Amino acid sequence: MSVSRNSILIASCSCGSVEFEAVGHAIMSVACYCDDCQEAARRIEALAGAPSMLDPDGGTAYVLYRKDRVRCSKGAGLLKAIKLRPESATNRVVAGCCNSAMLLNFDDGKHWVDVYRGRLRGEVPPLQMRVCTRFRPGRGPLPADVPGHPSYPPKFIGKLLAARLAMLFRPGWPPRPA
Repeated sequence: MSVSRNSILIASCSCGSVEFEAVGHAIMSVACYCDDCQEAARRIEALAGAPSMLDPDGGTAYVLYRKDRVRCSKGAGLLKAIKLRPESATNRVVAGCCNSAMLLNFDDGKHWVDVYRGRLRGEVPPLQMRVCTRFRPGRGPLPADVPGHPSYPPKFIGKLLAARLAMLFRPGWPPRPA
């Protein structure tokens, strides 16, 4: 699949009140099976009217983007962050209007955000790998359509580092405090 530098994918909540724009190439598309992703899915899916987050095999599918390529274009006031633990640097961002999980971001300055793959419309990048499969609940054999890894493989880490380097050489990054 060919995605242009300026292509835009829209991630929208199930009722359409909240939208995010993701511009350009994604870092990668993964399904995560870690304990935190499974617990977050259980908590968010228990909210009134929340759509399902987990894939049939128990993974949570994300498309990772550089932070400077994703912005809320509609309904920012409806967003709420959910933390699994108060001290966690990880936030699952949910559209409060319909309890749709929109993205996962970080308090500690990470340079990427994970957009929930099921919220994206358009030419969504295909799944490239499964990570943290050692936490996968017993649901039969792991699908063999893409590589599965018990933790975060070097290719995953390498793609994140390459995205960080690309941002360092981008004019105006990192943003300066006002």
